[in-house]
Amino acid sequence: MTDYEGFVEPGYEPVARLFTRLFRSPRRGGGSFVVRYRDRTVVDIWGGVADPGTGRRWQRDSLGLSFSTTKGVAATVIHRLADRGLLGYDEPVAAYWPEFAAGGKGRLTVRHLLTHQVGLDKLAPIAPNGAAMLDHLAAEQRLAAHTPDHRPGTSAYHAITFGWLLAGLARAVTGKGMAELVQTEVNEPLGIDGLHIGRPRTGQQQRVAATVGRFRPLSPLVSRLGFAPFPGVLPPRRGLESLFVPGVHELFQGPRPAILDTEMPAANGVFSAESLAVLYGALANDGVAGGKRLLSGAAVRGLNRVHTRAPDRCLGIPMFWRLGYHQAFVPGVWLPRAFGHFGYAGSGGWGDPVSGMSVAFVSNRIYPVTTAMGDLALTRLSRLAVAAVRRAEGRDAALPRPAPLPDDRRSAG
Repeated sequence: MTDYEGFVEPGYEPVARLFTRLFRSPRRGGGSFVVRYRDRTVVDIWGGVADPGTGRRWQRDSLGLSFSTTKGVAATVIHRLADRGLLGYDEPVAAYWPEFAAGGKGRLTVRHLLTHQVGLDKLAPIAPNGAAMLDHLAAEQRLAAHTPDHRPGTSAYHAITFGWLLAGLARAVTGKGMAELVQTEVNEPLGIDGLHIGRPRTGQQQRVAATVGRFRPLSPLVSRLGFAPFPGVLPPRRGLESLFVPGVHELFQGPRPAILDTEMPAANGVFSAESLAVLYGALANDGVAGGKRLLSGAAVRGLNRVHTRAPDRCLGIPMFWRLGYHQAFVPGVWLPRAFGHFGYAGSGGWGDPVSGMSVAFVSNRIYPVTTAMGDLALTRLSRLAVAAVRRAEGRDAALPRPAPLPDDRRSAG
C-alpha cells in the first residue's frame, strides 16, 4: 500500500513527505491535497481510506464533509449574482428579500451579511434542536423574521446561520436553493464537479467518504477546546451559542449522517480538493481558472478588502473578514492578501492574488478534541506549499503571468 497517489512537481517534495505521515492507518481515514500555481496544478495527491468499514480507498475525486469550508463556496455564489447586477453589496438585504426587514433589520446590507455583522449568530432561536436544523426552509424564514440578538455592525461569527442567510437571499433573488446554485454558478462555469451542498443528487453518492471519528461535544470544556481557533485559545461563550443546540452531534453520526440530507450552506458541503483548489485558483487569478471565467476581474479585486480587524465576538480573535472569506492563516508566514475559508476537522481552501497560488485540503477524519483547523494539517501543508511556490517564483520571475480573459467572456462550463 503506497503512502499516497498522485503527483508533485519537482520542488514540492516536502509537501508529499508530510502528507504521507497523515494517513498511515485506517483509523486516520483519508484525504487529498492540491496546490495550484499560476493556473497550473503543481501538487495533486491523495491517500488513506475513504470508508474503514469496507476498506474503500480514498480516490482523486473523493468528496469529504468539509464543515465551515462550505461558507466560502456559498459566498462565491452571492458574488456571481452581484457580478451580474442581480444584487448590490451596499443595498439592503430587504430590497431583495422583503421579509428580512422584520425585527428592525430593514437597513442591514448585503455587505453586513457577508461579513457576519447582522447580529443573527445565535442558533437556538432559529433551530432549537438537531431535528429543527434539518429544515432549512424554516430556518431561512425564522432568520428573516427574527430580531437581531445584539446590535448589528460588530463581527460575530455566524457559524451555522450564515449559510441559511446567504441561501435565503439567493433564493429571493433567483428562486433557487443554494445546492442548485452551487452547481449552476460555480461547478458549471468552472467545468468542475466536486462542490456540493449536502449529499450529491447526481449519481455521485459513492464518492462521499465516510466520516472517521465522531463529532461529539462531550462537555462544555471539550466543546470549547474543540472549536478553539488555535490550541489552548478558548472562544467566548457566544461562540458556543452559535454552534450548539441539543442533538446537534447526532446529525453527524452513522454511515449515512442526516446532516447530508439537508441544505446547510455554512457547514454541510462535501467537496473534492481538486474542485476547491480550482475555485480559489480563479479567485487568486483575476477570476479565471483553466481558461474559464468565474468572476470579472473587477469583482475579484473587490473581494480582497478587509472589512474588520477587531476580534470577532464569537471566535475571540481577529478574522480579517472579507466578503464571506477570512484571512488565510499559515503559521510563520504572513500573506496579507490571501483569503479563503477553513473548516472544523481540518478541511479548507484559500488563494493568494499576489502569487496566484491556491491550496485545498479535504479529509474525512474528526478527532474527539481538535482545533477549528483539525490537527493543523492544512496549515502545515500550506506552509510547505508557500515555501515551494516562493522558490518557484524565484525561478519564474522572468516569466509573464497568464493573461486573464476579458471580463465579458464567461463560460457556461
